[in-house]
Amino acid sequence: MAEFIFNPSSGFDANHCIAKRKTISAGYHHAVGVKEDGSVVAVGHNHSGQCNVREWRDIGTVAAGHHHTVGVKRDGTVVAVGRNQSGQCNVQDWTDIEAVSAGDSHTVGLKRDGSVVAAGEHNHGRCDVSGWRDIVFVLAGDGFTVGLKRDGTAVATGADDFGQCEVSGWTNITAITTGGVHMAGLKRNGTVVAAGYNGSGQCNVSGWRDIIAVAAGTSHTVGLKKDGTVVTVGERRGGRCDVEYWRDVIAISAHDSYTIGLRRDGTMVSAGDNEGGRCDVYAWQAISRP
Repeated sequence: MAEFIFNPSSGFDANHCIAKRKTISAGYHHAVGVKEDGSVVAVGHNHSGQCNVREWRDIGTVAAGHHHTVGVKRDGTVVAVGRNQSGQCNVQDWTDIEAVSAGDSHTVGLKRDGSVVAAGEHNHGRCDVSGWRDIVFVLAGDGFTVGLKRDGTAVATGADDFGQCEVSGWTNITAITTGGVHMAGLKRNGTVVAAGYNGSGQCNVSGWRDIIAVAAGTSHTVGLKKDGTVVTVGERRGGRCDVEYWRDVIAISAHDSYTIGLRRDGTMVSAGDNEGGRCDVYAWQAISRP
């Protein structure tokens, strides 16, 4: 449900290998993308207004949650649309934001000074991030939040029913992705570690090598390799893992039962359950590179 965007020119440096420029994002019912001109496109269900992004301008990065969408403008301010029953869209007063992530009912933002802000549902302590410092990457999961520190270690807060927040021993991490109740971390050497529920094999990533990006859906995990190909583990039902023929991919995102990818030429690929049209990203053109 979250994604990591890799800049091929930056190398494996935790100060650069972070999703400050998420230009595609897969939500539970919808997907969004930032175009080269700073406008935003969306497909999928719009029953909560989460796809009402047509008027957005000067957007640098986006995040799609279960029923809401958040965008960071190039001036560091934030916009949001969609369901707001828990206050997850109450982000209009945020400033100096570099990146955002949208969970099921909460939103987190990474500030330029390495601190983190949060809005929305506080159950299980998912928004208890006010004391976090020196963060370079942050993600909102389903009931929990995880942050990557500048030294390559990770912190997490919130629901931990299946051990998905047990990341205190992780080191040399350059990126993190969260699924429903599992998490995966990309290490500096291109290998991947995982924690949490593994009922569908979504945490069986120990054999992966040469990975430059990771993304997790509810019960599957996706890895982008240096050569632009993609690997997957976990639940295959619905075709969510049918990515073996993808080529020249530079960014990936996953959620629930589908996967999307951005190609180097600015076009998109998708696989999985197209409920509500959320996989209809093939018509997108000129999507901004990370």
